[in-house]
Amino acid sequence: MSAMIALAGCGVEPSAEGVEKAVASAGMTPPLTTAEPSIASPMSTTITTPVSIPTASPEPTTSSHSSPGSLTNEPAKEPEAVPAFASVEQSLIARYASVSPTKWGERVPGVKTRLHTKDKVIALTFDACGGKEGSGYDEKLIQYLIQEQIPATLFINARWIAANPSTFQDLASNPLFEIENHGTEHRPLSVTGKPAYGIAGTKNVKEVIHEMNDNADQIEKLTGKRPLFFRSGTAFYDEIAVAVAHDLGFELAGYSVLGDAGATYNTEQVYNAISKAPSGSIVLAHMNHPEKDTAEGVIKAIPTLRQAGFHFVQLASMDLTGL
Repeated sequence: MSAMIALAGCGVEPSAEGVEKAVASAGMTPPLTTAEPSIASPMSTTITTPVSIPTASPEPTTSSHSSPGSLTNEPAKEPEAVPAFASVEQSLIARYASVSPTKWGERVPGVKTRLHTKDKVIALTFDACGGKEGSGYDEKLIQYLIQEQIPATLFINARWIAANPSTFQDLASNPLFEIENHGTEHRPLSVTGKPAYGIAGTKNVKEVIHEMNDNADQIEKLTGKRPLFFRSGTAFYDEIAVAVAHDLGFELAGYSVLGDAGATYNTEQVYNAISKAPSGSIVLAHMNHPEKDTAEGVIKAIPTLRQAGFHFVQLASMDLTGL
């Protein structure tokens, strides 16, 4: 029963007012350097070389000297290049056009759920889901982490950024916090629209791409750093969506310890879940519900874990493993 509650407290709905405007204002800035993906076998979900996309089109080279035979000093016009992102998008749509998913859930192969280590380390991850009921800010939780110098990974949704722009910038500028991608509209990642917890998933490959890429573009524009990890709304995936994520260069971060069950746990439940986390755990909790008991449970659990010899790490500092 707890699994069915896991992420239902994120304040999710099919879409949120202002997200499209917020993402549009950030621009559809494509990622890194371009490499056109080859069209893989439709049945293959093998991770290929990540598709990376330039952040900006290069300026055309011009010269103040006229070319031979030219009657003016105006530089010769160069042909317009096909936009790199559109090309990549169409290639991925074609690659998976005839593939139907057979897997669905939080533990689909390719989703990383643990730290690959035997050391006594734990990764605390906190989601900020956004939306009408999920755009709050648990300042008590974050201030405790700062006070105790506890690193954490924050998965931020585009709607939460739109509602909390200055707080987002403060968090992003603090090296204690690793900022990662929690999607544009907080949807389960599906190519068929499959729902999780009553929330409709992305309907096709194009929507999968934009659920990940639009918010990654926005985070990169605001912070100067492109997120590496993605966690979908509800943490549900099908295996085709997983393959698309890998093609775009994203790692998918699941979890092994349900820390607050969508911010529905009381203080003792949060404490019991987190304080008993084994070595290598990725703990999932929430930082967008200050009215709930997540902060109190975390504050109670941290000293217990420290006394047991644990320390805390960001996801990007570790190798991750899954199924």
